[in-house]
Amino acid sequence: MSVARPAARRLFVSGCAAAAAAASPSPICRQIPIRPAFAAATKTSFHTSSSLEARKRSRFSSVHARDLGLINDQGEFNEQELQKFTEQKMGPVKFSPEEMEELSKIYTPEQIAAIEAGDAAINPRDLTIQGRLRDDPYVLPYLDDFAEHQPIIDKRPQRNPPPDPHAKFMDLDEFTEDLIKWADKFRVGEVTGTMKRLVDFVPEEYQSVAEGQWPGEVRDEAHKQFKAYLQQTVERQAKDKLDGQEGAGITDADVLQYILERSIMTDDGLKSNSSLAPALPRKVPGVAGLYARSVDPADEGLDPLGIYQDVKKRTGLTVQQMLDLRTKRLVHRFVSNQTRLGKIQSSSVIYVAGNGNGMLGIGMAKSTEPVIATNKARLMAIRNLQPIRRYENRTIYGNVKGKVSGTVVELSARPPGFGLRVQHRIFEICRAGGIHDLSARVPRSRNPMNTVKATWEALCNQKDPEEIAVGRGKKLVDVRKVYYGGSVY
Repeated sequence: MSVARPAARRLFVSGCAAAAAAASPSPICRQIPIRPAFAAATKTSFHTSSSLEARKRSRFSSVHARDLGLINDQGEFNEQELQKFTEQKMGPVKFSPEEMEELSKIYTPEQIAAIEAGDAAINPRDLTIQGRLRDDPYVLPYLDDFAEHQPIIDKRPQRNPPPDPHAKFMDLDEFTEDLIKWADKFRVGEVTGTMKRLVDFVPEEYQSVAEGQWPGEVRDEAHKQFKAYLQQTVERQAKDKLDGQEGAGITDADVLQYILERSIMTDDGLKSNSSLAPALPRKVPGVAGLYARSVDPADEGLDPLGIYQDVKKRTGLTVQQMLDLRTKRLVHRFVSNQTRLGKIQSSSVIYVAGNGNGMLGIGMAKSTEPVIATNKARLMAIRNLQPIRRYENRTIYGNVKGKVSGTVVELSARPPGFGLRVQHRIFEICRAGGIHDLSARVPRSRNPMNTVKATWEALCNQKDPEEIAVGRGKKLVDVRKVYYGGSVY
């Protein structure tokens, strides 16, 4: 028996009922009753992911018409407030004479007439009733006349031909030939023209100071004037060339134009259709004070990039305490994942962290960049810190064994002064955890990653003598402490 068909029929019935409640009554939907039990059951989701309606919901809360005063509590329109809001927000678009002059350079008279007819055909009242306005700090200027191009939300018109699919980057010989071809356009023997520098556009008291020490407003104004000067120079030279006046040979403006606008590919200087979005301002209006800084002033400048902020919240440790921990990279290997795009190589890193006094943590991370994998593994090791059992704060309780895959690690407690007679990876783990007397055997596979994991498992699974005594109903006595009177350290 298929369960899809009855479920689909019931969903169809509930959809008809919902539509009938909002629209005119339908005789088909009114004849079929809805079970209350199924109406409650349809609200239950059988998937762990959010519903489609929840995923489509906007991150920004809508502004209700009642909050704007457009409707009253009974849901009726307030005509006076509605008309006032329409005139302020949704008024008809009227072009100024300057804007009409600019539009006439791009569009034909017939197209301008069509634009005006389209603006006149839109009823501002409909925009007020059916439109949605955002008042958050990230609102985009949706209500505009489309007279100017906005690279962030508009698609730039393709005024240039498509790029050459066979073009490639020029080698040394091709670049030399292109440079000679460009230089042949100018007369030979003329003196190179000189241009003003950026220093010439700042006040006299800052001309002897380095650019990095200029005030922000002075630097911005100098860059603005220098950019306008370069643009005027290029336009003047282009006009002189059209009038047959070659000027004084190759100038600095020509060299700058060659560097910035000349193509570095073998496409004969083909211009591109790409458009760069303008950079964000230093202080975005309306956003100041809404978000907390990622750098905590209590860190005293020890974490300027905010690397330890998440770990600090999870562990409760300060940045200074995390920097004082003893960390060591134990394993670093390269792994590859075969995909349809080829072999994707990644770095796998295992780190150990400890305070040298009974706290130990192991972290493992993987990334395509070795530096990122190392940082992630180190932070993961600090995050996984937990206490381990130590006998007399120097060794472990008896003999323990850990096994991961084909690797077996056997750890044995040793008397004072014995030292750490283990392999180098287990040595670093013991030194980070504060274990000073220990011996270890790895009788089977010595895979580095499994060795670290088996050692961590053995240290965490030590049996506590107090728990054994409680379980057996016996009393255990440490003979060494009794015999030496507690002086065993």
